[in-house]
Amino acid sequence: MVDLTAEMAGLWTALGAAPSHRGRLIMFVSAVKDEGVSTVSREFARLAAVRATKPVWLVDADLKQQQQQAHMIQHPDRFGRAGDTVAGSPDGSSFFMIKPPFSDKNGARVRPARLLTAKPFLGRRLYATRFQQEALKAGQVADIIKQGDYWSALSQHVDAVIVDAPSVDAEDAALMMAPFMDDVVIVVGENAAVEPPLKLKEQILSAGGRVTGMVINRSTYQPPTLMKKFMG
Repeated sequence: MVDLTAEMAGLWTALGAAPSHRGRLIMFVSAVKDEGVSTVSREFARLAAVRATKPVWLVDADLKQQQQQAHMIQHPDRFGRAGDTVAGSPDGSSFFMIKPPFSDKNGARVRPARLLTAKPFLGRRLYATRFQQEALKAGQVADIIKQGDYWSALSQHVDAVIVDAPSVDAEDAALMMAPFMDDVVIVVGENAAVEPPLKLKEQILSAGGRVTGMVINRSTYQPPTLMKKFMG
């Protein structure tokens, strides 16, 4: 397992003060797959939970490939034992929709939020969500929606919400969520080309998001001059 504590501490400091009236919303995303977004977002959430006065939530927004909660359960030495499952939404809102709409066995329509649960870690200081994809029926899909109700509601109860978003070459989910985030952090792998993250920055800005940082996912990686200029 990669220990990114030092790097995440630096990012925590660089992001500066959080909003005073609610929890901070921070999304991690990459331009292409396999850049280590899940690892970076999980390690940042762990650091934030240790330092926070209220719980921190790690929202696994890759609805097609849920892995955060399972990974944390497998590493109790780092995240503690997982607690009992709780609802993943504080008020029944959600950041995704089910198409066609989800119904129970009696035919009654079920809110999408019913399929989102969470488990506590680190003595209930850190919660990780899980979307129950296995509950979907044949032909049903879950799509991220451009709506801020869920993010607004969740941020009222936490110190920070850390969002692990799927790469933009896979889907545009991150661009849908970006306008509701306080910070968007781009993750770049050790062998990344210069152009994709620069293009991603422009895409996020065009979508109404705010890029406030970049994480190089290997400490030994030396970014090109243009990348260094972008990183500031």
